[in-house]
Amino acid sequence: MLTVQLNDLPLRTTWTKGESRQRAHSTFPFLLAQENKGISLVYFELNPGDHLGTHTDSAEEVLFIFEGTVEVTVGEEEVTVEAPALALVPTLVRHNLKNVGDTRAKVAGFFPAKQIIATFDHAWLPDDTHIIDTAQLGELMVQQS
Repeated sequence: MLTVQLNDLPLRTTWTKGESRQRAHSTFPFLLAQENKGISLVYFELNPGDHLGTHTDSAEEVLFIFEGTVEVTVGEEEVTVEAPALALVPTLVRHNLKNVGDTRAKVAGFFPAKQIIATFDHAWLPDDTHIIDTAQLGELMVQQS
């Protein structure tokens, strides 16, 4: 069995030029695990006032908000949810999460596919890319280790 202690995960900080409050601290904890054959999981944290950024994903996503209060926008629908809560995001529907609480929000996004392609409205720095592709990200992580 593979387990991950969330408080011990090294998180990567990303931000954008176009949106001063689009900033996240994230990782894909099972991306390189040999035991993982068919799912993706993104774990991210948002400071108060920060948002993930409007984007689409190539697969449906289940969001588990387990700390904090976030405003979840899916398509034209916007709902404020307080942890613990779940939200379902359909494939290729534009969505965003914004921390509207006073403490850091902690969220996990589960996908039913090993490779996920997320396309953001604003390019993430430091990589200067609109696209997060877990296959490419995995290759990069292997090269850096």
